[in-house]
Amino acid sequence: MQRCLVAGLMVAPVVGSAAESPSVQISNDQITATVYLPDAVKGFYHSTRFDWSGVIGSLTYKGHDYYGSWFSRTDSAPAFYDFNYDDTGVVSAPFTAMVGPGEEFNTDRKALGFDEAQPGGTFVKIGVGVLRKPDDSKYDHSKAYDIVDGGKWSVKHTRDSITFTHEIHDPASGYGYLYTKIIRLTPGKPQMTMQHTLKNLGTKPISSTVYDHNFWTLDKLAPGPGLVLQFPFQLKAARAINPDFVEIDGNKFIYKKELAGKDRVTAGLRGFGNTADDYDFRVENEKVGAGVRIRGDRPITNIALWSIRTVMAVEPYISMQIAPADSFTWKLTYDYYTFDVQK
Repeated sequence: MQRCLVAGLMVAPVVGSAAESPSVQISNDQITATVYLPDAVKGFYHSTRFDWSGVIGSLTYKGHDYYGSWFSRTDSAPAFYDFNYDDTGVVSAPFTAMVGPGEEFNTDRKALGFDEAQPGGTFVKIGVGVLRKPDDSKYDHSKAYDIVDGGKWSVKHTRDSITFTHEIHDPASGYGYLYTKIIRLTPGKPQMTMQHTLKNLGTKPISSTVYDHNFWTLDKLAPGPGLVLQFPFQLKAARAINPDFVEIDGNKFIYKKELAGKDRVTAGLRGFGNTADDYDFRVENEKVGAGVRIRGDRPITNIALWSIRTVMAVEPYISMQIAPADSFTWKLTYDYYTFDVQK
């Protein structure tokens, strides 16, 4: 099992609920955020889909909490895919039980070296580690693959920032990397930045996408009237959307009906160009007068959207090609704000 060092000291995480998972709190007197720490057994998230770093379980600003759990519990041996419902609420499979601006890396909807690996061989999932390919089945991010080597995680934090580094070497597959993610709360502003650097330490080029899942759970309000997404370009839907639930009006994606029961809204969104200028969108809830502006410094290559009664997730992708010994950087900026509610 990999070790997680925080500010040079071994963290003693405990198993159990989110409140008991190892975490640190950072604050700049405007924003306060709870950030969970990577741990193969006792971390809040330790499945093999999402990047284990930067898992934000809560972020508060002016009395509003932007992130939190959208599921009531997880089922370790689910008889369903992804999530389901019972008397407790939404039940999540472990692989998708992520919160906050969780990120996932993909290579052609797979992982590094998966296709080349023979059954019993290894491949690499960025932000997780070296995994074992069990058989000839297609890659499935819902599957909890065995972790052969979790690599070396280290974590350091200050009052208003936290830095994660993850180092992986897998000579068998030819892949390796040094991954750094710095979450920083800007002094004097309700702003958070996430700066990433991925250095290729292997012998093969890294080809990947990464997307920010953005699990929006503002004040635990169900997605519905008042929830509006605004983009800097004219929106187009990649496939038909349910007009009873949502509509596209120019550059806005607007919720018309409050999601309840097993309601679900999904969409592929288009209209963005090939520059980073289009990675600049807002999510607002006009019922409570709170929102966030999210900007990236790389071009968008895809946008997916998913929502159920407890969460709304807008997922912008970026793409990267990294030659051996080269590095790739990208930065996301989140500006949290409030505004007057129109009566």
